[in-house]
Amino acid sequence: MSETRSPWEPEQAQPAPHGDDRSVDPAVPEPRASVEPLRLPPLLPRRQNPWLVVEVDDTPATHGALVWALREAARREATVVAVCVLDTPEDDPLGGASRGALRAQLAAHDRLEAQVLRAIAETGVQGRSRTQVLARPVFDALTAAARGADLVFVGAGSKTLLRQAVPRTPTRRLARGA
Repeated sequence: MSETRSPWEPEQAQPAPHGDDRSVDPAVPEPRASVEPLRLPPLLPRRQNPWLVVEVDDTPATHGALVWALREAARREATVVAVCVLDTPEDDPLGGASRGALRAQLAAHDRLEAQVLRAIAETGVQGRSRTQVLARPVFDALTAAARGADLVFVGAGSKTLLRQAVPRTPTRRLARGA
């Protein structure tokens, strides 16, 4: 009974008959090497997934905002960054690098994580959140950019200006059947 083989399958090496040494005879062709599939790098999307930044403190209103942001992140395939903002004391000579400031930052981060876990339990949306404790000047720069101020990110090799998108004109909703 003959065995059918696909032309794309690699040929299996047959055992050499007794006395046949292919390494000595260069006229005997080598078996065909199998062809590996070409692996292409994944294409990057033209537009990155959005980020939703939510300031979280101990009020019920911010909990509602965090729950909304998690649901919206699931809908848009976005990432929620829950932020707790710490004010640095004016009399701190190290600018927030003292042990007391570090303890306050760790305690704020623990509270923030607990609030995010509570919102995740309420919504069931997992894997779409990050937490961060920010200093007041960084948060103020981000909120000013959200209100129309220019924000320039300066790195070692480049500078990027963050500008607001062109506002969309409000659309009129028509009643069904109109």
